[in-house]
Amino acid sequence: MKIVQGTSNILSSLPYPVITIGNFDGVHKGHQVLFHKTCEIAKKNKGTAIAFTFDPHPLKIIAPEKFPPQLTTFQKKMALIETCGMDQVICANFDHSFANQSPRDFAKNILVDKIGVREVVVGFDYAFGRGREGTLDYLKTMGKEFNFIVHTVDPVKINGHMISSSSVREMIEAGRVESAKDFLGRNYSLIGEVIHGDKRGQSIGFPTANLNVEEVLVPGTGVYAVYALVNGQRKPAVANVGFKPTFNSGALGIEVHILEFEEELYGHKVEIEFISRIRDEVKFPSVDALVEQIQKDIQNAKQLLEDVH
Repeated sequence: MKIVQGTSNILSSLPYPVITIGNFDGVHKGHQVLFHKTCEIAKKNKGTAIAFTFDPHPLKIIAPEKFPPQLTTFQKKMALIETCGMDQVICANFDHSFANQSPRDFAKNILVDKIGVREVVVGFDYAFGRGREGTLDYLKTMGKEFNFIVHTVDPVKINGHMISSSSVREMIEAGRVESAKDFLGRNYSLIGEVIHGDKRGQSIGFPTANLNVEEVLVPGTGVYAVYALVNGQRKPAVANVGFKPTFNSGALGIEVHILEFEEELYGHKVEIEFISRIRDEVKFPSVDALVEQIQKDIQNAKQLLEDVH
């Protein structure tokens, strides 16, 4: 999959461009429907399936106080879009100048003149241009004027609940990682570099990898059964997300105890897949009580991870 950074770098005409437009944070099942529809149309016409997205996220520029924690890093988002079969991603450099375009300028100058779009696939609630002034009906009007077809995709629902990035975010913030998996179509994961911690885990017999995570949403506090992706291997593990109240840490952290694993990981990147939340974070009356609970957590995690196979 080709990634084009900035609309000024669209240098060559593409065969029958079919485009879907959005932020695509999380690349959840609703986004996947858009990608599959785009690929289907492009393939039928021997064309090019294109995802048009933005970096940074528009809210980071327009209303930074409303900018939510992201579900995917840019690199992760690109990798997930590629797995959906897209041929190309065009990533617009979103700044105030881009934000101030009128809907007509965006449709004519970028979609038509730059890309030569033939068909557009968007969600039922799509809006575009300055202040989201461009409605779906307006996009269809532009299509009639500039000779491109607009396809609208209905909302995707699970058990009556509409899939959206904000709903996935709420689930993860509440620690409901199993529900988030249903909406994402995969386990929620994050990547972090292993850094030096206070080594308390090691001192009580359960060495942990302390993660400095990239700028993505961290699940709600608690203990989780997880998989750790280390050096190409998927290892069962237990993760604690929280403030280590037994030791009065005070700082939010992510510690991962990888089962039956003794390699040195400092400075390495580790991806953590969240499978199931085991329990709340608790302040224990003593270190011995904490150790006893960790042993129970490990047994619970082993059982939960076996059950998902």
